[in-house]
Formats: sequence, C-alpha cells, structure tokens
Amino acid sequence: MVNVKNLSKSYGSKKVLKSINLELKSGRVMGIVGENGAGKTTLFRCIAGMENYDGRIDTEATQLKDQVGFLPATPAFMSRITGWEYLKLLCVARNIKADNFEEQNIFELPLQQYAATYSTGMKKKLALMGILLQKNKIYILDEPFNGVDIHSNMIIVEIIKKLKAQNKIILISSHIFSTLSDCCDRICLLKNGEISQNVSREGFDALNQKMKSFILGDKVSRLDI
Repeated sequence: MVNVKNLSKSYGSKKVLKSINLELKSGRVMGIVGENGAGKTTLFRCIAGMENYDGRIDTEATQLKDQVGFLPATPAFMSRITGWEYLKLLCVARNIKADNFEEQNIFELPLQQYAATYSTGMKKKLALMGILLQKNKIYILDEPFNGVDIHSNMIIVEIIKKLKAQNKIILISSHIFSTLSDCCDRICLLKNGEISQNVSREGFDALNQKMKSFILGDKVSRLDI
C-alpha cells in the first residue's frame, strides 16, 4: 500500500498541488482524470521520487523509487541507443538478467533501430515494455493511451488487468474519462491542483457528467457553425 498524505508542490510562488491525499492499494487500479495543466504529471513525478514536495508518502517499501515503474506521457531516449539496448539498460538497473526481448516484443517494435527515431506511439510502447520487464511492484502510467493506435490500446488494457491480477499497485492518468472507466476501480478528479472527487465504479457516470459540464459549458453552443 502507498499512502499519499497532504502532498503539496510549488514552483516558486505557483502552487501546483494542494494537500493531495490518496490511498493506493495492491490489486487496485486508481485513475486520475483532469484537464491539461491540472497537475496530474506533477503528482506522478512526486510519487515516483522525481520531484521534491511537501507532505508524506508512506509505504512498506524501503526505497519507493526502486519499486516504481514510471511511464511518462512523452518518453525521451538517448540519440544513440537502440530499442534492445534501452530494454537491457532498464533490466540492468533492477539487477534483472534478461535479453530475450524479441520473444516478448508483443508490440512488434524494431528493437535494432535507434529508439530516438521511433514514432511517438512506438516510443511509448518501448518505455512501457521496459518498465514491465523490470517487474516493478508499483506502476505509474501517465497518459498511457495517448498517441497509441487502437490495437495497442487494447493490449495495454489487458496488460493493466494482468498487473491487477498480480496484485500490483497501478496509478493511471488521462484527460479523457472513457479511457479509464473500463479498467479502474476508483477515479479521482484533479482540478486546480486538488482532488475534488474520489469515486468508486458506482459513481463513474455521475463524475463523467460533471466533467462534461465544467469542461464544455456553453462552448459548443456559442460556436457559429
């Protein structure tokens, strides 16, 4: 279990996250939904140990960052590293002896090609494959469905279900509600740096309608088309 308690984050005078409280449980998928700029990525980077913050993150793990597989919304790669070398590097980082990457290449990526030359979707799939090979206990997936083709999205949903069955902790973000409703046990609405709602599956429809209301408002009706 991972307990996030009163987590806040500021950049200078700008407060990005305000007293965030979350309880992340093994075998459960927590979704974070919100508009662009709501603070989703900053929250994920704090939990993954990539940002300093105020507040606490309590966990049974001695070193939380050594148990976390973080998928950024826009993965970046060194210019002279192949897909195969990238996967090997991530395995070495977790002391995992593995190199049978072609056998596990379910996304059919060109692993002998430089990763920096991959398309946006291919980069995301390579980064996801890397953290899966690490066999982490906690998975933080920032916009995993964005920029990925529909077939790969279906595979990613099944991967999330398998991780859940393995009792992993899974945290996913999206600014599109429908991408989360099929695989999450709970969904939190992050708005202006605060958790404004935290609902179970029974409340998904009401939360979706609330999101549509404050995002759309009267914008479409004002458009002269």
